[in-house]
Amino acid sequence: MAYQTINPYTNETLKTFANTSDAELEEALTNAHALYQEWRKNDCLAKRKQVILRLGTLLRERKTALATIMTKEMGKLIGEAEGEVELCASFCDYYVAHADQFLQPTVIATTSGRAKVLKQALGVLVAVEPWNFPFYQIARIFIPNFIVGNPIILKDASNCPSSAQAFADLVIEAGAPIGSLTNLFLNYDQVGKAIADNRVVGVCLTGSERGGASVATEAGKNLKKNTMELGGNDAFIVLDDANWDQLVKVAPAARLYNAGQVCTSSKRFIVNAKFYDRFLEMLKEHFANVKMGDPLDRSTTLAPMNSKRAKEKLQAQVTMAVANGAKVYYGNQPVDNLTGQFFMPTILTDITPDNPIFDTEMFGPVASVYKVNNDQEAIELANNSSYGLGNTIFSSDSAHAEQVAAQIETGMSWINSGWASLPELPFGGVKNSGYGRELSQLGFTEFVNEHLIYEPRQ
Repeated sequence: MAYQTINPYTNETLKTFANTSDAELEEALTNAHALYQEWRKNDCLAKRKQVILRLGTLLRERKTALATIMTKEMGKLIGEAEGEVELCASFCDYYVAHADQFLQPTVIATTSGRAKVLKQALGVLVAVEPWNFPFYQIARIFIPNFIVGNPIILKDASNCPSSAQAFADLVIEAGAPIGSLTNLFLNYDQVGKAIADNRVVGVCLTGSERGGASVATEAGKNLKKNTMELGGNDAFIVLDDANWDQLVKVAPAARLYNAGQVCTSSKRFIVNAKFYDRFLEMLKEHFANVKMGDPLDRSTTLAPMNSKRAKEKLQAQVTMAVANGAKVYYGNQPVDNLTGQFFMPTILTDITPDNPIFDTEMFGPVASVYKVNNDQEAIELANNSSYGLGNTIFSSDSAHAEQVAAQIETGMSWINSGWASLPELPFGGVKNSGYGRELSQLGFTEFVNEHLIYEPRQ
């Protein structure tokens, strides 16, 4: 596996990284486990909180420089990259402010004696993270676990090694001891070796179903707790009482943000017949007016995809969809006037359940639009999916929207909004979209030992 920074706008290889040796992996595991043992013996929570506060300060001070690393590496718009850095800094604020509360022992009411549950660190974790949010994906697992006292061995995506190393270096600069977060350029066999090591207690992965199944198998074989945040193909449901002015502001960006390369992006637009034709025209108008170009240019509105491989995979999916009866309402034309991995925003209609693309995640700027006649049809179509990550319900009546949302088989529902991530909101899915939660108190306690202390009444 080659770890390389290849700018998807210029196609230039900027940097290549040597793979981690087995000896380096062993050293990382030794350092991380020793640090865990040290933290177990000494109450270092106050020091760890100070490190995270300093990390937040560094993130904000160097926002544009850090964002530029991400943009050059995986192509996202510079403004989106800056927003990602700011979001990571907000995680620092949130977890420092709530750490004492989240780690407070829970007293259990019982007449049989005295009981409480301690919140303790578990140990070294292996984190396998993707490329689409190079800082955010690391931050949302590292920051809470560092505060808890769980060191992290990081295996990041092979196409964003510069971003992963930049984040790991910033953690050290913020004052974290060696072993807190160790970024390694591992191959797949080494990932399995790390998971199997008896110094590792858990694994967290954000990525594809295939990658999740492989890592979860290895974790299960070695009885290691694991969390999986996998793909999504959830619905953006437009009910018959949707506020059109509000809808227009949200729907296009819900598909095109980060060039559509978001697991929670709205990929299937399920639209009441009342709005269907109007919705298609609106989406087409917005898609036709994007400005493709240099993602470091703040006037650019659609970035290239992250890699040539990703672009080719998306094109193959669209071609397969059309070959099986889908109609191209807009797009699906080559972008020949620009270098880089640009994909023309595309709208597909008439996708039937027997089309192979019907239950396939398309990770890029392609929207599938479906027409339904009522709420029940919308709910049934939304639930006819192997995924269940995050969906959107549009309605001018909040109670109506909540009633529909409660019937969707998904981990998260947003009302009158596209996907959003806040530190206080839990993130995670069901079905093939994974299990476990990140962020919020739920994410904070995923890898915490809830240790019962009990003394019966004499």
